[in-house]
Amino acid sequence: MKLYTVNTGNFKLDGGAMFGVVPKTIWQKTNPSDENNLCSWAMRTLLIEDGKHLILIDTGIGNKQSEKFFSHYYLHGDDSLDKSLATLGFHRNDVTDVFLTHLHFDHCGGAIERDTSKERFIPAFKNAIFWSNERHWQWATAPNPREKASFLSENILPIEESGQLRFVDRTSDFAASPLGFDVLFVDGHTDSMMIPHIPFKGKTLVYMADLLPSTGHIPLAYVMGYDTRPLITLKEKEAFMRRAADNEFVLFLEHDNVNECCMVGQGEKGIRLSNTLRLSDL
Repeated sequence: MKLYTVNTGNFKLDGGAMFGVVPKTIWQKTNPSDENNLCSWAMRTLLIEDGKHLILIDTGIGNKQSEKFFSHYYLHGDDSLDKSLATLGFHRNDVTDVFLTHLHFDHCGGAIERDTSKERFIPAFKNAIFWSNERHWQWATAPNPREKASFLSENILPIEESGQLRFVDRTSDFAASPLGFDVLFVDGHTDSMMIPHIPFKGKTLVYMADLLPSTGHIPLAYVMGYDTRPLITLKEKEAFMRRAADNEFVLFLEHDNVNECCMVGQGEKGIRLSNTLRLSDL
């Protein structure tokens, strides 16, 4: 098995929204903001090559939305999904499976592209199966008012219409996927978000999605204002971080603008950062 980091670009979000009840005087030490209180965040995805499959976990924000839409998120940097795949020697048509941790636009927007010849939206990965889970799919296609702006129908419905959609069965909160790795289901950020646990070189690499956006979010109370059920996030995060420390998990960070991966350990004040590393260090 080979794992590759695929950088799809960077965007900006309000620091207060990203850290919830934590004061700016504290979170700005790890995540400095600009004059508009915006912090820069990565949209880092993961490519898995296992001999049978070429699996992409999440896709970034994509490029099909309107200029007005993108003006809210200040896209920056030189990376894109296609450019990063090409650097690794791949093309999107090589991808056999697209695994979507959840269906917020910054995680699945790149899954769909605009077919300008027919003025419609189609899957950007024509040879791939797209993986979600039934509970989250239902949540995203009938969105609550709080998340409606994050679940965009043009990012979601064309997947089902294409016939390329499959579901991971949530038989329990920790279940096997058909792709050779296990999945932790969590419900604090959004309903039934999937956290892949990938065995790699004798370790467990965990794709953190929005359960842990950055190293700045490691302390227990550092929960995003975007989370729909923050108290559930606290419970899920505490249980996971204890396991991560005890089992020396490598945590792959989707949104950390600086750190690609990290590990955590038990400190005097609870679970804390023990070290940062790159995927290539493994």
